[in-house]
Amino acid sequence: MTNTIWRARKRNFLGLPWTFTIYGFSEDRLYIKTGVLNTREDEVRLYRITDIGLERSLWQRIMGMGTIRLYSSDQSMGDFSLVNVKNSEDVKEQLSELIEKERENKRVSSREFLGMDEEEDGDVLM
Repeated sequence: MTNTIWRARKRNFLGLPWTFTIYGFSEDRLYIKTGVLNTREDEVRLYRITDIGLERSLWQRIMGMGTIRLYSSDQSMGDFSLVNVKNSEDVKEQLSELIEKERENKRVSSREFLGMDEEEDGDVLM
């Protein structure tokens, strides 16, 4: 992947990068590469990511890691997680800023209607 801003190997439960999963992102996409003999590479465009969160168990906090949860409108990826990421708070913030920047560049907006059901308009929810 060219122009990679961040790239790291998924860490095991001890915080060591002894896995065959690599996470990375550039200015416009996030990718996950897995496998040794049989490999797979998935990617999602940053503007398709609708929400981002961070979870850190006690063990992850002790080891300086966390799990970044990503919710996307991408057909193939859907919602997914970057598990056991070192310096997860910094990575999440950097990724969040890139997502907002890319959504502004693509003029993508998420429409959120709080407190409004379609039933109120007389339509039936199915």
